[in-house]
Amino acid sequence: MHLSGSRFIAAGAVTLFVALMLAGWWLTRAPVLAVTGTQLNQPVPDIPLTDQDGQPFRLSDLRGKVVVVYPFLTDCREICPMTTAAFIKMARALDAAGLRNEVALLEVTVDPERDTPERLHAYAELSSASWTMLTGSPKNLGRFWAFFGVSTERTAIESPGPIDWYTHEPATYDVGHTPALMFIDAQGNERIVLVGTADVGRQLPSQLEAMLSDQGRQNLAAPQQPWTVEQALDDVGVLLGRPIPTNGNS
Repeated sequence: MHLSGSRFIAAGAVTLFVALMLAGWWLTRAPVLAVTGTQLNQPVPDIPLTDQDGQPFRLSDLRGKVVVVYPFLTDCREICPMTTAAFIKMARALDAAGLRNEVALLEVTVDPERDTPERLHAYAELSSASWTMLTGSPKNLGRFWAFFGVSTERTAIESPGPIDWYTHEPATYDVGHTPALMFIDAQGNERIVLVGTADVGRQLPSQLEAMLSDQGRQNLAAPQQPWTVEQALDDVGVLLGRPIPTNGNS
């Protein structure tokens, strides 16, 4: 039996906890850890970051929009390609609904050592991403993810490691991280957290599927605590105050 993704929702002064499946929370490629220390309905700190074009970025630049944030790394082979595919579907649904100017999708790295703006730009082109990807200094990204309660863990890879799609050299390390979508309202407050793995119907664009490891292919076929594009769009709709048609994108 599959469990739906764990969702925390804060509405006004009342925090509503839905489906508290804590035992199922886990890191991609690392020991089980949960989103911790996060208090919803709090303003997200305005930490300086850098986008895939090398331009400075702050969340305050998006004030007035609903923002969806996902922690990722471009060399992820287990879960992140599924989230990127889910973002592709979400972007299409937002475009079809005429809401793209009201919602921002962000993939933010947990691997600042490798994920330079140039590499993020290459990943965006590879995946046909039409949204913002962000990196930054280790210090700033550490502060950013600490606010959201996202855990990261760098682990060495035994030689020979898998070939890095960007450098074409064997990878020497991996970064496990908490798989979670964070939803920020138009006033800049974190309001919803959806924890789990994107269920994209066992289908990925070929360029993303080619990145998957054996574990990634297992996750694609049977995602842990799956959340769907429809669920994510429903959460965006809650913060927008209007439903978003999915047109079969889930």
